[in-house]
Amino acid sequence: MAEARPNVHRRRLGSALRSLRIAAGYSMEEAAESLGLSGKPALSKIENGKQRVSGLGLTAFFQVYKVSEEAKCKIKTLASLAASGKRTNLLDEYGDAISDEFAEFLNLESMATKAESYLNLVPGLLQTKEYARAIVESSKKWPSQREVNHFVDLRMARQVALTREDPISLGCILDEAALRRVVGSPEIMREQLLRLLNATEKHPHVTIQVLPFAIGGHAGSDGSFQVLHFPAGPPVAIVETMTTTAYLEEDRVIGRYETALGHLRTQALDGPASRRFIHEMIKDCYS
Repeated sequence: MAEARPNVHRRRLGSALRSLRIAAGYSMEEAAESLGLSGKPALSKIENGKQRVSGLGLTAFFQVYKVSEEAKCKIKTLASLAASGKRTNLLDEYGDAISDEFAEFLNLESMATKAESYLNLVPGLLQTKEYARAIVESSKKWPSQREVNHFVDLRMARQVALTREDPISLGCILDEAALRRVVGSPEIMREQLLRLLNATEKHPHVTIQVLPFAIGGHAGSDGSFQVLHFPAGPPVAIVETMTTTAYLEEDRVIGRYETALGHLRTQALDGPASRRFIHEMIKDCYS
């Protein structure tokens, strides 16, 4: 088994195997010996997501820990997500536009079954190309027009997540600021808002709720965030700052973000009312 750079899903698989060991009543030394591993350090690497586990290796864990069939299915799904070959093709096509942090996000997004978010800007999966370009250019993160173009193309390519065979379920709570802030030009904003309406009409798995200014203080006041859900294992909360992206995995932390999403969904307009709000915004501000 080769050593690997830890990622979210390898850490999750390792954590799940650690939980199985503890439930079976094994110390790390006892488990390593029963599994035929070269001592505690080898098992520690697996449980910390630093070591890949083959299918044959998983079978040994199942036998030693006497794992139920239901638990086996969950572990196998986690192992599939953690597999080193499981990576989005976008990394090959747009590698020079992608940082290591964003590469991890792209892999997570490509494997997610559901994405929930509270945002002050239109989410990348729903942006028009002109809106995306205006956002990317205004960020001042890309020194050349070629790099801007490449990253915008990448953002457009990501949108296949909405039309793939198993499309991601997208639920976005959009702050009214995202609709009122003129990004690029009024014409660009008009097309972007029409795109939001079209997405909710065309894709039943896309939901947009508008959080009006009139609500006042709310559960997302600390800033934008999103929560990704997967076929197995708990969700991951993602928070971006100017200089870094944090991937939050602790149950206690995830619970706080899910609670915040629940409050925000209650405070925001429902789907039909949000559509009417966006229609009115187009008519009043961008006609």
